[in-house]
Amino acid sequence: MAPTLLLTRPLAASQRFARMLGRQDAVISPIIRIVPVAHDAGMLAAARGLVFTSAHAVPAAGPGQARQAFCVGPATAKAARAAGFAVTEGPGDAAGLAPMLAGLGPGWVHPHGAHLAARLPVPGVVVYDQQAQPLSSCAQALLAGAGPVILPLFSPRSARLAGMAAEGARADLWIVAISAAVAQAWPGPSARVVVAGSPDAAGMAAAVNTLLAGEQT
Repeated sequence: MAPTLLLTRPLAASQRFARMLGRQDAVISPIIRIVPVAHDAGMLAAARGLVFTSAHAVPAAGPGQARQAFCVGPATAKAARAAGFAVTEGPGDAAGLAPMLAGLGPGWVHPHGAHLAARLPVPGVVVYDQQAQPLSSCAQALLAGAGPVILPLFSPRSARLAGMAAEGARADLWIVAISAAVAQAWPGPSARVVVAGSPDAAGMAAAVNTLLAGEQT
């Protein structure tokens, strides 16, 4: 039986990833909802420069106006450029971004979510929350079925939430993790666990396509 793709990122991100894979049959069931939270918008607007580890934080930072911004990877960099920031793009994960921030000096701010995977050497402010959501009935039925399910995971929090939701799943779960830290955060059952070759959407897509190609040979 051919594997089914289950995407649990927020809706827009899941739709982008499905298009990247060319999979119109993917089951999309966001397990996290992004909700803006009250914060000091003036501080962000006055910041000398911004550090973005998620595109979700970019709208909260005010107009770019050619201010400098360090971005964790290509998707976040694209959002920051569109907002008018002068972007320096990181390698795709916080561990690789952190050394690039050494010696930035005062005036830099890291707007981020309430659930933070890694601390950076820059003052931070919470600008959104990643609120947990239950899986849809379609996704739950998929996990209860007999066929294999490919489950890409992009953050430790989504891995933990999806793992709890998959407890007792009958389906064979093939986990594709964006990093070793995400793979380690997965608490649920799995038939296979693959870590992407690079910590970005392109690396995740390549890992998913490798799994799919293996089933078609």
